[in-house]
Amino acid sequence: MSRYEQYERLGEPQKRGQATEAIVTAELLARDVSVLEPAYDNEPYDLVVEIGDAFHRVQVKTAYDGKRDGTVEFRTRSVRTKSDGYERDGYEGKIDYFAALNVTEEEIYLVPIEDAGATTVTIRYEPAANNNRANVNWHAEYRLDTVLGRLRSG
Repeated sequence: MSRYEQYERLGEPQKRGQATEAIVTAELLARDVSVLEPAYDNEPYDLVVEIGDAFHRVQVKTAYDGKRDGTVEFRTRSVRTKSDGYERDGYEGKIDYFAALNVTEEEIYLVPIEDAGATTVTIRYEPAANNNRANVNWHAEYRLDTVLGRLRSG
């Protein structure tokens, strides 16, 4: 059974999110990255990672197939249910990175908040049908090992 099929069987978004956090945490630990979790669930970040002498706040997201072929997307806004409706809030100034698990391709991306769109991030892992290469977030730039390598060397 593929990871995608496993996620579909979970049903509830909260369970999928918990599974994503566990997978991302395990992959970071396997790469010798110290991972800290906040004591409260109401922080804007899910994890804090220590790389070298620096700490980075990380919000974990599940990425799914995008609207266009060869892409995955994830939301860059939190949505909370309130008594008077929904509250949507951005992460600017509250986190340093999004860690997004691409369920379909089984890859993890680490996207700096500065590179994230106001509502979503689209990452392309295959060339576009029209061969557009301008302003594209290529998966190779944001793969977990690629970004960790930059952080460790920098």
